[in-house]
Amino acid sequence: MKTVITFGTFDVFHIGHLNILERAATYGDQLIVGVSSDELNYSKKNRYPIYSERDRVKIISGLKCVTSVFVEESLELKLEYIKKYHADILIMGDDWQGRFDWVKPACEVIYLPRTPSISTTEIIEIAKNR
Repeated sequence: MKTVITFGTFDVFHIGHLNILERAATYGDQLIVGVSSDELNYSKKNRYPIYSERDRVKIISGLKCVTSVFVEESLELKLEYIKKYHADILIMGDDWQGRFDWVKPACEVIYLPRTPSISTTEIIEIAKNR
């Protein structure tokens, strides 16, 4: 059985999120998703997500391509999460290209192209300006 793992905030869920999760799922038999905690998101972006981590976990858990979901507490724990869930492949968006190559001794790393012209940040900006 091949296990794929990926990570993200998945705030203001959109088609780009669904696209990368569905594509990631095709690389293995199960897809494990780490959803960034509210605190981790604040430390990365200096703002809390629009949706709470509980709601974001519920949204991602409801997708048929996702096997299981956990809360990611720290970027520095990526390798521990990979080992804990026995991941064979880490998949991230290509906006992270090369940033996770350091886990290659533990698993294969694949960077998938993002869906063009969509991002949570852009959606939030559009909504704020309406």
